[in-house]
Amino acid sequence: MAEVSNSQLSIANLPDMKGGYVVIFRTEWNDAVVSELEKGCRDILDEAGINFRVITVPGAFEIPFAVRAYWDAHKYKDDRPRAFIALGCVLRGDTPHFEYVCRAVTDGVLQLNMTLPLPTIFGVLTVDNQQQAAERIGGIHGHKGKEAAITAIKMISLQKTL
Repeated sequence: MAEVSNSQLSIANLPDMKGGYVVIFRTEWNDAVVSELEKGCRDILDEAGINFRVITVPGAFEIPFAVRAYWDAHKYKDDRPRAFIALGCVLRGDTPHFEYVCRAVTDGVLQLNMTLPLPTIFGVLTVDNQQQAAERIGGIHGHKGKEAAITAIKMISLQKTL
């Protein structure tokens, strides 16, 4: 696995997105890990001056539905978002359920990115155990919540240039 340096988690060289609007979808499952992902995401968005809303869904499987439903309800409104961020943590268990949920949320977010006119950022951890999750919320593998927010900013900027 690649290690992430703290310099990659800075917004110093990112475009100005003040006043932008992002919607974060976070899961109830594995709340301690997901709360840390959300905190990192909030910290970056606050630092960048980006407005955001957080919506909680039961689990990762429900994220694609919630994103699509939100877009359908807001796409013609003045407060429509510029990006969505999906945050969750799926821990491997003893059954094939892990593979089904991981595949469904991954395919769902891919489908959203192919059909919606704005990006949906994949910030869902798919890990074997709590240690791997901890390594991705500020440990050796960086902070995936912060990375998701930075990716959202970069994708909003990219979309503006296209």
